[in-house]
Amino acid sequence: MRIFVTGGGTGGHLYPALAIARALVRLDPRLDPLFIGARRGIERDVLPTTEFRHELLDLHPIYRSAPWQNWKTARGLVTAWQRIGALAREAPPRLVIGTGGYAAGATMMFAARRKIPLFIQEQNSFPGRTVRAFSRYAREIYLGFPEGGELLPPDARARAVFTGNPIAPPPTPLPPKEPARAAWKLRGEGTVVLVFGGSQGSAALNAVIDAWIARGLPDRVQLIWATGKGHFDKHAARESERVRVRPYLAPIADAYAASDLAITRAGAMTTAELAAWQIPPILVPLPTAAADHQTVNAKALAAAGAARWVRQSELDVDRLDALVRDLVGAPGALASIAAAELERARPLAAEDIARRILTAVDIK
Repeated sequence: MRIFVTGGGTGGHLYPALAIARALVRLDPRLDPLFIGARRGIERDVLPTTEFRHELLDLHPIYRSAPWQNWKTARGLVTAWQRIGALAREAPPRLVIGTGGYAAGATMMFAARRKIPLFIQEQNSFPGRTVRAFSRYAREIYLGFPEGGELLPPDARARAVFTGNPIAPPPTPLPPKEPARAAWKLRGEGTVVLVFGGSQGSAALNAVIDAWIARGLPDRVQLIWATGKGHFDKHAARESERVRVRPYLAPIADAYAASDLAITRAGAMTTAELAAWQIPPILVPLPTAAADHQTVNAKALAAAGAARWVRQSELDVDRLDALVRDLVGAPGALASIAAAELERARPLAAEDIARRILTAVDIK
C-alpha cells in the first residue's frame, strides 16, 4: 500500500520523516513508503543508504537574495508536479506525510489539490513557511514544540497536536554513566560536557572551546568534543587526559550515555534527543538558521526551564566558563534542568505519530 513521504533539504526535515516511515512500517508492514525529495538536498546522499524507494526531483528554494534565479524554482515546480502525478498514477498513495522544507512543497501541494489525506510534522517552535502554507489542508499537524501551534494559521490550530519530535529513543532505563565514561577512557567522577555544533561542526563554537581548553577547564570537568570533519585537524591537538576530540560522533548515543551537560546548537532534533537523554544543554543558536528558528527554539526551552542559552555573538571564553561553573557548582542546577526537559521529552514520538496517522486514515 503506497504512501508518499516528503521532506528534506536538511537533516532536520529528512530524519523525522525517516523515523515516522519506519514506525509506520513496523506497525503495518503492508505500507510501502516512497520518499520524494530534492536532488540538491541532503536526501541525495542519505536516501540511497536507506531501505526506502525514493524519487529526487529538480526542486529549488525561493531565491530571496537572488530573485533572478527564481525561474529555476518555477520550472522545478512544474516538472515536479508532472513527475509526482506520474508516480501517483503508477500506485495511488493512500496518504502523504510532509515534514517541511522546500523539498516537500510540491508533494504537499499535490496532496491538497487531489484531496489525498495529508499529515504534517513540524520540528521547530517556529513553523516553517511550507508547513504554515499547507497546514490548513492537513488532517493533523504534529508539533515538536508545543509553542509551534500558536504560530499556525488559525484554522489549523485545532488540528495541531504536541507529540514531540520523532527520534531514536534512548534505552529505558537510561544506562549508567560509569561504563560509558570508561569506554571513552574518562574518569568516572566529575562532570562530562558534550560539545558539538551540528553535523558539519561550527567554526565559531570550536574557536571558543579551543580557547577555553587552552586557558584551563574548571576542575573535575571533562570534554567530549565533536568538531566536525572539516575542523578536526585544526583542533585535534587539544586531545588530553580530560578531553576527547573527534571529527564526528557515530553513534552519538555513546557520547550521550557518558555526558552530564551539553554545549550545542539549538536544532529541533538535537534538543529533542538531549531532552530524551535528560542532558541539560547550553544552547548557542545558529544565527543564520531560516527565520532565526534556532533562537526561537532556545528561548522556548529556556522559558520552560529546560535549557540555558547564549547568542553566538555574545559567546566568549569568559561567558562560557561562567555558565558551566554556575551549572556545575550550584546544587541541583543540572537536575532541575533535566527535570524540565523530561516534562517535554517525547522519546516515543515516532510511534505515537504513526499510530495517530493509521487511526485517522483507518487503513483496513
